[in-house]
Amino acid sequence: MSTLPQQKLEEVRSIFQAFLKKRNKRQTPERFAVLEEIYQTDDHVDADELYVRLKQDGTRVSRATVYNTLELLLECDLVVRHQFGKNQAKYERAYSYWQHDHLICMDCNELFEFCDPRLQSIQEMVADIYEFDIKHHSLNMYGHCMREDCPNRTEAETEDETEEAAA
Repeated sequence: MSTLPQQKLEEVRSIFQAFLKKRNKRQTPERFAVLEEIYQTDDHVDADELYVRLKQDGTRVSRATVYNTLELLLECDLVVRHQFGKNQAKYERAYSYWQHDHLICMDCNELFEFCDPRLQSIQEMVADIYEFDIKHHSLNMYGHCMREDCPNRTEAETEDETEEAAA
């Protein structure tokens, strides 16, 4: 968990309020609890994890409300959804957060975020060439992390790497 500056939380609440009002949707405490929970965390969460966190905090919310609120937050660009392989969709806050991309370990499902300004330059160049207004992009790279503490690496993989390093 991270501590979100109060000003940023007020900004996203205000954006969400205006969005709900424009769409004639109810502004319920449960919807704002979902929003705040997403913005209070630094990691990527799936809808079920979010539901469990809210319940643990004592928020009276249904699973359906969590899923429906996530869809509303997607529509108003306050969250972004990622589909990493065959895993359940993950969500993260999107408003005024730096663009980043992902490395995903196919063994332990660990997610690593990285940012390279060259990707932004490429995006801008491609947008100019194709006269395209890019709203956001997603770059996910899948592979095997080389960390010794990767919980799903087999002994054979570790031994192979040790032999390769010795050669």
